[in-house]
This record gives sequence, C-alpha cells and structure tokens, in this order.
Amino acid sequence: MSTLKQQLKSDVVAHMKAGNKLALTTVRNVLGEIETKEKGGKTPVEFDDAQVTTILQKEAAKRRDTAHIYTEAGESDRAAAEIAEAQVIEGYLPQPLTAAEAEAIVNEAITELESTEGKLSMRQMGLAMKPITAKIAGRFDGKAISEMVRKRLA
Repeated sequence: MSTLKQQLKSDVVAHMKAGNKLALTTVRNVLGEIETKEKGGKTPVEFDDAQVTTILQKEAAKRRDTAHIYTEAGESDRAAAEIAEAQVIEGYLPQPLTAAEAEAIVNEAITELESTEGKLSMRQMGLAMKPITAKIAGRFDGKAISEMVRKRLA
C-alpha cells in the first residue's frame, strides 16, 4: 500500500476522534474514489504514491470547478463548502515546484543522461522525459516541462 494511501486511512481515524466532520467526509470520499479506481479495471491493482497524487489533484480540481459553478449561481455557502473540501485534499499534495526548480531538475536529468548516452536529440525526448516526470510527479505542469525539455534538446 502506498504511504499516501496509508496516511489517508490513518487520518480518517484521527478526524473521527477529533470530530472534524468536513475532513472526515472528504478523506473518506477520496479514499472511496481511489479504491474504486483500483478495482475498476479487469484486474484489481494497488496504486503507488504517484497515482494516488494524480487522483488527489483531480479530486481537488473537481471541487474547485464545482465551487466556481456554485459561485456563478449565487450559492456562496455551497461554494465555500467545496473550497473547504479542496483545501483538505490539497493538504495531502506535495508542494508545487517553482519554474526555476523545475528547470533545474530538467537540466540535471538531461546532463546526467548526456554523460552516459552522449548528446541527446529530439528523437530521444521520451528517454529524457521518463526520469524527469518521475522526479516532478504532479508538482509542476507537464506541458511546461515538455516545453523545457524541447528547448534544451533543440
């Protein structure tokens, strides 16, 4: 079991003991979503932290979108509840990287690859993206990372 999923499960108990209904309900809903996706394929799988993080990001984004819709409809109470849930979920996400930190990771990974593979070309972009995406995993926009790699390989 991923450490993030274990953290969510132990937090359910903590929120229950603390009487924090909002956090309890939110974490339970997210755990339910994770378990549904794990069992949803032909064969059940166990998600790792990266996959759990992706689900958490989607769940937080869903709540932010719903809050925006409620705000436009004049339902400020419901919008506030959705934002509060999004904040609970975002508490489990890793800290986002700055553009400079992301670029440093890209440069470091490409330099490391070039030391073993020689000068990389655009055809080897996938080779460069694999270790970079593993290091960044949901902490920076994927399209922006791909652009950084393209510029570096061009």
